[in-house]
Amino acid sequence: MASTWRALARRAGYLTRWASHDLHLHGDRVNTYIALFRGINVGGNGSLPMTELVATLEEIGARKVRTYIQSGNAVFESAEKNVARLSKRLSAEIMKRRGFEPHVNILSLEAFAKAIAENPFPDAVNEPSSLHLGFLGSSPKSPDLNRLSSLRKESERFHLTESVFYLHAPDGVGRSKLAASSEKLLGVPMTDRNWRTVCKVMEMAGR
Repeated sequence: MASTWRALARRAGYLTRWASHDLHLHGDRVNTYIALFRGINVGGNGSLPMTELVATLEEIGARKVRTYIQSGNAVFESAEKNVARLSKRLSAEIMKRRGFEPHVNILSLEAFAKAIAENPFPDAVNEPSSLHLGFLGSSPKSPDLNRLSSLRKESERFHLTESVFYLHAPDGVGRSKLAASSEKLLGVPMTDRNWRTVCKVMEMAGR
């Protein structure tokens, strides 16, 4: 996995260039996006089959939609340039179809590649289920870093940027008080994915 991380970091520059030119849809530049859903297909709640997610994305103009596992990870192309507007349209369309409005975090390929390349814990990638990236809905204005630190186990590490909360929890996030309280103490919505999922989605985005 260490070699995978290095390869993805090296490819990040190539992929962002690939996404930024030579792709057109009806005369407009096509952008590659990653959609990360939270709370769907968990415990019988928020049911959204991936086939329907693909159809929903296509309904709002997305093309070349690819999904990864049932938790809701999608890569697609769209001429839409406003990520916030795209996210609202997608949530509204799911509400119309399924009767619930999930939280969805849509990132540009550039932003997703940057999050991978800036991983502060490269030594943790050999344990991909223990390394988590929390993609933030907005930049935290007043995160309670002191409280976060007080909840941290000796084995745990975390690092906060404007858009990602990185957490290495070798004993598992399910038993981590830090993981359980991080969104509340950061004060912004967060969509969490482990390193294995992040790498799989990036590979999918690179075709």
